[in-house]
Amino acid sequence: MEQRKCQTDNEKVLDELLKASRILADETYQVPPQIMWVDNSTIATLGNFSASTGKAKSRKTFNVSAIVAASLGNKQVLKYKACLPEGKRKILYIDTEQSRYHCHGVMRRILRLAGMQQDVNAANLVFYGLREYHPTMRLQLIERALEQEQGCGLVIIDGIRDLMLDINDPAESVNIINKLMQWSSVYNLHIHCVLHLNKSDDNVRGHIGTELNNKAETVLVIAKSQTLVNASEVKPLSLRDQEFEPFAFKINEDGLPVGIADYEFGKGEGRTTKVTIADITEEQHEKALAIAFHNQVVSGYEHVLTALGKGYGEIGFTRGRTTLSKLLTFLLANKKVVKSSNNEYCLPNNYPSLPLIDGDT
Repeated sequence: MEQRKCQTDNEKVLDELLKASRILADETYQVPPQIMWVDNSTIATLGNFSASTGKAKSRKTFNVSAIVAASLGNKQVLKYKACLPEGKRKILYIDTEQSRYHCHGVMRRILRLAGMQQDVNAANLVFYGLREYHPTMRLQLIERALEQEQGCGLVIIDGIRDLMLDINDPAESVNIINKLMQWSSVYNLHIHCVLHLNKSDDNVRGHIGTELNNKAETVLVIAKSQTLVNASEVKPLSLRDQEFEPFAFKINEDGLPVGIADYEFGKGEGRTTKVTIADITEEQHEKALAIAFHNQVVSGYEHVLTALGKGYGEIGFTRGRTTLSKLLTFLLANKKVVKSSNNEYCLPNNYPSLPLIDGDT
């Protein structure tokens, strides 16, 4: 009887959840309020989440500072134009990576961009630095902050990777994404996350990156300019609305991001032309290959691409998978790397121990 009662109680809960979750044709559903745009493209709505990605030192946090400043002042900063509705004007900023000193610097930068006094606490900006805590504790603290801070319209999580133990764990990744969907829906706000790109290619890091790409409303990519010193480019990686035109910004003398008028992507002055495979010197090849292989055999195509990405990244030749594939073809054709019939790769001085395939000798 007791078991049946528990089962009945559980069924009642499930029935109530199904009833609340059913979509009916004769009901009217509100369009999610739009809160941020780039030009005419909507990049953020309440009840959803988005992400910024980029490699280390690409100025992701400067870009996020502009997003927060625009939301704080209900104005335009760089290309971001924001308008948080009444009752949803508060912004919660969570940083998981930086020291308190650097978090303080980010907060002051946001206030300056918003046109506010940088040494006066803003009622609508609540900033937490959670660097010293365990990932599980960080999650609990964010949930508690959401419960306490009424009237939030925007939440920034700068370092979503630090909410989990293993960035490649599917179960942890799904749990984090479910948290984002739950928080954004229950509290009717928008969550913007920051996550790194892989060092060796242009993919968002780990299984969590894949989940973000699949579920996020908007994913932005911030990358260092290849044509202009001290500049970064912002491009849409995925967008539910129409894509906006990429734009660029630089850091001015006051340490603030400012837009670059008439920026030409892939052109310009201030930096030498992007290095190609043909431009790499013999000495650079030797150094990069020594780092990549460590006088060892690397098994498998994907593993050798990863090794080459690491080795050539050390000489400043950081490229994505497509270019690394072309690089490997070049290295094999020029006998700088050899390949065995077992799909194993090594440097020429290590090849006698491997059964080589035709064309490698």
